[in-house]
Amino acid sequence: MKNGFLALLLLAFAATSWAQNGSAFGVKGGPTMGFQKWNDFQQQPLFRYHGIVFIESLGDNVLFAQAGYHVKGSALRYLRFTNPVSGNVGTAPAQDFQFRNASLTIGAKKKHQIGRGETRAYYMLGLRGDYTINTNLKDYDDPNFPFLTTFPTDQWVRRLNYGMTLGGGFEMPFGELVGGILEFTFNPDLSRQYNQPAIENVYDPYTGTNRNVSERRIINITFEVTLGLRFLQIVEYID
Repeated sequence: MKNGFLALLLLAFAATSWAQNGSAFGVKGGPTMGFQKWNDFQQQPLFRYHGIVFIESLGDNVLFAQAGYHVKGSALRYLRFTNPVSGNVGTAPAQDFQFRNASLTIGAKKKHQIGRGETRAYYMLGLRGDYTINTNLKDYDDPNFPFLTTFPTDQWVRRLNYGMTLGGGFEMPFGELVGGILEFTFNPDLSRQYNQPAIENVYDPYTGTNRNVSERRIINITFEVTLGLRFLQIVEYID
């Protein structure tokens, strides 16, 4: 409830500012490097992408809102295991775990001019809400590959999550009403993307016996590099 109230206040202030002074809007996107901390495995980064549409007020102290599509997750590479039947040691194929999220972020930017040119630098802080559209976890529900049974399943995925966006970037004007953006952001989740309770008597393909699987909690963190176009919409008042 408190988070919803804060979001409404930010939207109200932003709408007032945009209506009085004009606004900037645009599209941006780029590569995403995703990390996840699992209870049982040390994960490697997942390299995917994101796309965003945004609107913001004008000036040096800016309020912004943006909606985007972000592929988050992690990867598992070079995992070695012992075949319980033959006793041979092998390497499992590389796996990636994708959580495809729609995001809404509301926040603020502080901008300042660089030198005597028109390029401006900024830093930003935002509150973010995510909805998980789907995952690729069903790709690993294959009984022919028993070593996959210890991987996450859709059953324990949380669809609604929240987090923060922190970062900064540069605005480079191309003309009077259009410019470019280069942005770098760090995006930690504050809630669990995956929340699985402890499960008893799960077959362990590495030992050939049953074991108890401990509670598994997965939290997303991403680093994003973003390029985009920014357009100005100026409001002029005529007496």
